[in-house]
Amino acid sequence: MPQKKTTSKYTKVLLTAVLFSVSIFQVHAQKIKIDGVAVVIGKNIVLDSDIAKFKQEIELRSEGKITITDCEMLEELMQQKLLSHHAVIDSVTVSDAEVSNKVERSIQFFTQEYGSLEKVVSAYGFNDLEDLKGELYNVQKDNILVEKEQLKITEKVDVTPEEVRLYFNGLKENGELPEFTAEIELAQIVLNSVPTDAEELRVLEQLTQIRKEVLEGASFRMKAIINSKDPGVTRDNGLMEVTKESNFIKEFKEVSFSLEQDEISKPFKTLFGYHIIKLHTIKGNTRTVSHILLQPEIPESRLRETRLKVEEIKRDIQEGKLTFEEAVKKFSDDKDSKNNGGVILNEYTGDTKFDLTRMDPAMYARVNDLDQGGYTDVFYDEARGGEKMYKFILMRARTDTHIADLIEDYVKVQSLALKKKKEETIEKWSRDKIKDTYIKLGEDYKTCSFDKNWKKITSK
Repeated sequence: MPQKKTTSKYTKVLLTAVLFSVSIFQVHAQKIKIDGVAVVIGKNIVLDSDIAKFKQEIELRSEGKITITDCEMLEELMQQKLLSHHAVIDSVTVSDAEVSNKVERSIQFFTQEYGSLEKVVSAYGFNDLEDLKGELYNVQKDNILVEKEQLKITEKVDVTPEEVRLYFNGLKENGELPEFTAEIELAQIVLNSVPTDAEELRVLEQLTQIRKEVLEGASFRMKAIINSKDPGVTRDNGLMEVTKESNFIKEFKEVSFSLEQDEISKPFKTLFGYHIIKLHTIKGNTRTVSHILLQPEIPESRLRETRLKVEEIKRDIQEGKLTFEEAVKKFSDDKDSKNNGGVILNEYTGDTKFDLTRMDPAMYARVNDLDQGGYTDVFYDEARGGEKMYKFILMRARTDTHIADLIEDYVKVQSLALKKKKEETIEKWSRDKIKDTYIKLGEDYKTCSFDKNWKKITSK
């Protein structure tokens, strides 16, 4: 059995990402019935196959740059099982809604990767979708237990300014100050190009006629294939599973849950266009539906008018006739940024800063060469819902790649110091809890050298 070696910081980060990512269920999805038990922690077990599959995931995610021993992988898994075990002892509660929401997100993530639910089910050896959901439910519940137990352990942990200073100086003395990548703040002015009232009425009348023909016996599926603007109607027989926790748009969920089995809705509007829905089955909190989506067309003349208006607004700002913020408030159609000066929020972090090196390539190409206070050209764009628009973007602030500075980067350094202190708190908690937790190592792993005293060897 290989002995434990020192795990690099990069490996630790990657291990955390793997252990808490949606792909965690890959380990369980193999459905191995006969397997060796590597360790028992409380009522939790780690199988030999768990170790093998997580190792494989690490190597895949690092593109072969990281290798990890069985002993290292086992210790990481034991840490998660220890947290999970004590979360139950500490009466940490997890609601069905919390778990179901994570399950739905996992399924959507893997469906995007594989192209269809059938391919996901087949790739991981499940019998059907319900089998997949059942396994995911167990895994995600365990994930949430671990996350909540960590929060409980560290809820009172904080850092003082002096601790931040000492942490920074320690990094500086050891030559380990981090390099912060270039960050930018952006703002935008957006004008939507909307269809005419006559065009919207035409679409409504077309959907109403399609619904009438289906009620008279025509095939809903064939009507969807011929007419719907949603490319997804050709996948999975056009069927979609909707729950109240799923990420479908609000109006779509509300209509889905208002229908009786085999009922077809009247036309209704969302930001994607106009829909009719057919409800196929009801199973608990899940509705299986299909839909037909039609989108009003916008003539080139109206698109041209919108572009010229946006160019006029930009010109007026540059000539000093009004400020950017005044123009946002007066003209911009983007509801997410209109009331905060046009500032664009980073959907992944929730704040106003973007890592320039991790931006969407198309956006990067538009803003990379801008100085602070500079504007992009006016350009055409389409939203996720199909809205067509013209916009331009302001570079509000820009910080280039640099080595950490305690004054300029205090908030980031504080966050790193707090993270380190929380990790140390969890490490201390783990070492204490190991002492009074039932742990039984498999014979093959008793020769491992661990960081923590999982073997419960008494010091002489």
